[in-house]
Order: sequence, then C-alpha cells, then structure tokens
Amino acid sequence: MGTTEQLSEHENAVRTGAGLVDRSERGKLALSGADTKRFLQGQITNDVVALEPGHGLYAAFLTAKGKMLGDLRVLDAGDELLLDTERVALQELFTMIRRYKLGFDVELHRRTLERGLLSLVGPQARELLGEAAQPGELPAEEHANAAAELDGIPVRLIATDLGVDLLVDSAQTEALKQLLVARGAVPVPEAVAEVVRVERGRPRYGVDLDDTTIPQEADLNERAVSFTKGCYVGQETVARLFYKGKPNRHLRGLRLSAPVASGTELTLDGKRVGAVGSVAVSPAHGSIALALVRREAEPGTTVSVGEATAEVIALPF
Repeated sequence: MGTTEQLSEHENAVRTGAGLVDRSERGKLALSGADTKRFLQGQITNDVVALEPGHGLYAAFLTAKGKMLGDLRVLDAGDELLLDTERVALQELFTMIRRYKLGFDVELHRRTLERGLLSLVGPQARELLGEAAQPGELPAEEHANAAAELDGIPVRLIATDLGVDLLVDSAQTEALKQLLVARGAVPVPEAVAEVVRVERGRPRYGVDLDDTTIPQEADLNERAVSFTKGCYVGQETVARLFYKGKPNRHLRGLRLSAPVASGTELTLDGKRVGAVGSVAVSPAHGSIALALVRREAEPGTTVSVGEATAEVIALPF
C-alpha cells in the first residue's frame, strides 16, 4: 500500500482530492455582546482579545488545577464569536459560560442543532469551492473564516489544517452536501479522515485527551496557549509547568505490530506507562495510534500493548 492507485476511493479522496465528512454533531455555540472577548479571555487558554474579524484560534478550557475540561475553536465573525467543540465537551463549555458570564454583557446562543458543519478534507478542497475559497477571500492560515454563498446557499468557510470546513444553516445542510458532491467531493466515513488526523499527530478530546490532561502533556502549548495574555482559569499550573517543570507524560505515536483497541494499556518492563488513544490503519504506516505516554518510554522504546507490541515515536508519523 502507499501508492495512490492502491488506495480505496475514500482514501484517495482525502489524500489527493476532496473528501466530504459531515461533522454536524459537534457542539456549537455563539457569543455576542460588548464584553464577549473580555469575558472569554479569562476563561480559555488562548488570546481572544487579539482576534480580528475573519480570524480564529484553537484553545482549551481548564479546571482551576490546569486540567482540560475540553478544547474548542473560536471564530471571530465580526458581530459574534462562534465556538465549536467536541460533543462530549459541550455541556462543560455551556455550563462554564452560563456560570461565569454574570456581570458581563454577554449573550449565549445555542447553535448545535441550528447549524450543520461539513468538512472538505484534502488538497483539492479550495479548488472545489471556487473563488469563495481562494486566498484573497479565505486566507491560508488555520481558522481564517469568511462568509460566502455557494449557488445561493449562505455559508461560513473556515480554513483547516486539512482543507475547509463549511458552517451552514441546518435546514440547508443536505442541499449543501449535494452541491459539494456535484462539484466533485466524495462523501467519506469519519474513520477515513481520522487516519489523516492520527498520521499528523493531532489529538482529539474525548479519545486522546480527557480531564486528567494538562495541555503541555499533549503538545498543545504552541497551538492553544498564550503565555502573554494575562490571567485565565488554570493559568498557574500551565505556566508553572512551562517555565519550571517537566511533564510526566507526552503525546506520542505508536507503530503497532498488530491492530489494538483504543484504551488498551501500555506497559514497559511490567509497569503501566499509558493507554492507547486514537487508532488507525494507515496506507503508509500500517497500524498506528496516538497515546499519552509516561516520559520514561522515550521515542525508540518498544512497549507492550496487550498481546501486541509498539514502537514509541515522536510525532508526526
């Protein structure tokens, strides 16, 4: 495996074309009001105040002890901030906003059922969308976003690391799917797109990350944390670990000798050093996985994974 000719239609779409994945189940909220950025600045790890319309960021929200309650994408749409998160973290995000927005001019809007979210994954995503997704309209930087219209359907286009996301009114989600397929997108299962994510070493909350994870352990500092923005919930632990400490765990890749299930325990010399997170079968790398692994299992180490073994590697694959 490994050549385009040997890949399935779905795999070929996400690697050389444009695969279409429906991610409408993600949790979606919006915030409006004069104090929106000032409020959110004190709740999440990245610098919301510095955002300008048409730009966005990735961040985490934490317990007071610096452990992750979830992660989210924040998009500055001009008149409001659009938030989306893994469905498993939606209730924690909703509760946090409702609890701490008192005293701020902030309005919280539910959007999970009101908006569909489609992902075009692959190098041809922008070409398929035409002028609306060219660099002059949608910058290349991740999380850049812009309002557009595709054959009369209003959408918000969002630049991703693997293509373009499209946020649309839920009543028009199916029509937008049909439009994208007519333009050449290939509907693919989530699992196919997940292989590319695992290869790139990007962890997913609820699978690779949970409420025991500190962002630095998952190598999220560069993507998700500002060390110049000022105070936010959990900042003390995150800053102390960054400036003075060494994480006990690191996000690593695993080259598996055989497929294993997510959650399978990792052991080194009989001692537990982690558990398998996301798993995938890669056309280029075979059976692979992500895992938070204790630091004694350094890259190059072989660990036991149930009945299989795995080489620990630095990411990406």
